[in-house]
Amino acid sequence: MTTETGSLARLEAEALAALEAAADDAALDRWRAEWLGRQDGRVTVLLRGIREVAPEERAAYGAAVNALKQTLEERLEERRQALKRAELERLAREGAIDVTLPGRPQPLGRLHPITRTLRDCLDAFRAMGFRVAEGPEVEWDRYNFDAARIPEDHPARDMWDTIWVNTLIDGKRRMLLRTHTTPNQIRVMERTPQPPVRVVVPGKCYRQEATDATHEWMLTQIEGLAVDEGVRMSDLKGVLYEWARAMFGTDRRIIFHHSYFPFVEPGVEMAIDCFICRGDGRQCHTCHGTGWIEILGAGMVHPEIIDNAGYDSSRVTGFAFGIGVERVAMLRWGIEDIRHFYSNDLRFLGQF
Repeated sequence: MTTETGSLARLEAEALAALEAAADDAALDRWRAEWLGRQDGRVTVLLRGIREVAPEERAAYGAAVNALKQTLEERLEERRQALKRAELERLAREGAIDVTLPGRPQPLGRLHPITRTLRDCLDAFRAMGFRVAEGPEVEWDRYNFDAARIPEDHPARDMWDTIWVNTLIDGKRRMLLRTHTTPNQIRVMERTPQPPVRVVVPGKCYRQEATDATHEWMLTQIEGLAVDEGVRMSDLKGVLYEWARAMFGTDRRIIFHHSYFPFVEPGVEMAIDCFICRGDGRQCHTCHGTGWIEILGAGMVHPEIIDNAGYDSSRVTGFAFGIGVERVAMLRWGIEDIRHFYSNDLRFLGQF
């Protein structure tokens, strides 16, 4: 038994020396497999061989082997923790932060030019007494078309190639991405039992549009509505002139000309002289050779819409307008192509 005890002592010394030489987790795993592995670890082999020891020495020998196993397991855990502490100390030393150094400068973001233009437009209308109301971008066709005097068989629907939600109700598609913000004007009148109504409605609109320098499939729109007794076309022109002066200054030329919109009568379009050719029009792709860029449509609210809202069209009148915010931004900063706004090119956006 003395010989075997001495053999175990030598084995322990050899194992601990090998453990001390292990410098990382991979080496520790190899050491564990060699000495304590379940299949053929050297200590495991000794435990299996206890049965071959003489009966009178078996108990003492088994206790010694188990003590060796426990010692090696404890020393393995100690070595693993020591290596972790050493690694943490190394990282703390090499990755230390000098708190006396100035912080790394972070680039500051800015508002998107469309967002800036939208907010400036809304501020101009707020100053004239309009309140802001937002509505859903996914809309019912009843609000988007029918309530705006555009029934299903009306040719005016051809003005919008619509993006429909692929959900059938009674066998038909009834929900869509709104093509204008007029639906929320209808909603505002439904929520307002009696005039006056003076509201501007901002938001995104969506159309299957052939994109070019002045058209995009997604656009930002502001529509305005005023309903009260004695509202006239001159009030509409005064509001739009005041807004144009706030946005572009007094040196830009503005014209109104007649146009058709199903929800107003009479209807007009407002345009500003082209910022590229200054109204000349020759070989200008931005204004398509006209010298003018349309920025909004407007008109007096059709009496049928006023009556459908529960108001008396013989007593109250109203005006409405719709502004394309992207076109306003193009005019403000002399941008030739509307597609730049949503191309996510930081070289472009960084200018603002």
